[in-house]
Amino acid sequence: MLWAPLSEIYGRLWVYHGTNVGFILFTIACALAPSLDSLIGFRFLAGFFGSCNIANGAGSFADMMPPERRGVFLSLYVLGPICGPVIGPVIGGFLSAAEGWRWVFWLVAILAGFVAILMAVVCRETYAPVLLQRKVERLRKERGNSRLAAKDQTQDTPWAILRHGIVRPLRLLILSPVGLVCALYMAIVYGILNLLFTSISSVYIENYGFAPNISGLAYLGLGIGSFLGMTTVGATSDKYVASRAAKNGGQRRPEDRIILTPIGSLLMPAGLFIYGWTAQYKVHWIVPIIAEGIIGLGLMTVFFSTILYIVDSFTVFAASALAANGFIRAIGGGLLPLAGLTLYSSLGVGWGNSVLGFIALVIFPISLILLKYGAYLREKFPVKKL
Repeated sequence: MLWAPLSEIYGRLWVYHGTNVGFILFTIACALAPSLDSLIGFRFLAGFFGSCNIANGAGSFADMMPPERRGVFLSLYVLGPICGPVIGPVIGGFLSAAEGWRWVFWLVAILAGFVAILMAVVCRETYAPVLLQRKVERLRKERGNSRLAAKDQTQDTPWAILRHGIVRPLRLLILSPVGLVCALYMAIVYGILNLLFTSISSVYIENYGFAPNISGLAYLGLGIGSFLGMTTVGATSDKYVASRAAKNGGQRRPEDRIILTPIGSLLMPAGLFIYGWTAQYKVHWIVPIIAEGIIGLGLMTVFFSTILYIVDSFTVFAASALAANGFIRAIGGGLLPLAGLTLYSSLGVGWGNSVLGFIALVIFPISLILLKYGAYLREKFPVKKL
């Protein structure tokens, strides 16, 4: 809710650099934490700064890429936030067993430091209004004309601009039904995904006798399915949008980005039912891992398609729209996993995952509503100047 508006006021680049440094410092603090209380506090601050790249990444791609090429490049970006939590437990399981849990944070800090240096060397500003304003300031000095101004330049003070920018994501949630529906939809989907992240290893340890250091390998099914979902949407979305635009006289509809979401919304509950009951009856471990792949395929199809839909719908305000979506999504992703282990201990793996499957079935109509009425809602409640 902070980094995305700041990037739309002062530009993406310096917000990235500043938050990269904050994330590295507090990750190192986690590695050196003397107590559990301090570790929790440092983790909070590391997450606070680390959220910037997740909030602003899609907005940066929207700055650089035309709509007809956006799907392919965004698929590479989404690969990180989704596949990272899958690969992480695999590496962390072996690393913590061999060197202790502190080295997990040291490794993250080393990798983050490398990426931060790489970004400092190769990244440039991409946000068009900021680039235009810098051009105006340069021309004022070169020509000695202080009256030169950017088109639609505001006369507000920097504090007023910042205050307005911070409120913008909330306004997008309140004023845009599309933004609100997508946020609630993604909150449930992301909550299910995070619940699986927190519970998969314990399921395979208890039901299949996996050792703690290899239990992270059980995440590979979810990771492979997520990768397949991402590549499927990335490979087909741009082509489908282009073909539909050709039939509509060159007019592009953001709703064409979510044509696969009904399929993904059905794959999620199907995979959850299979995963839950095969694990409950201890069918060979490969079967629930394959079911994880089905879940990942459905989840990523919904997740990535919705991200593309939000970017195409809100264009210049994409970062704020994604921040608003991420705010609600993070609530679902943070709260639902808290019930995960209790859910399984009370109902068992079979009925516990069946509950999640029924929830996924209940939200299935949202994908159809967005497909049929999304354009109407966008026209009825347009997002103009925020």
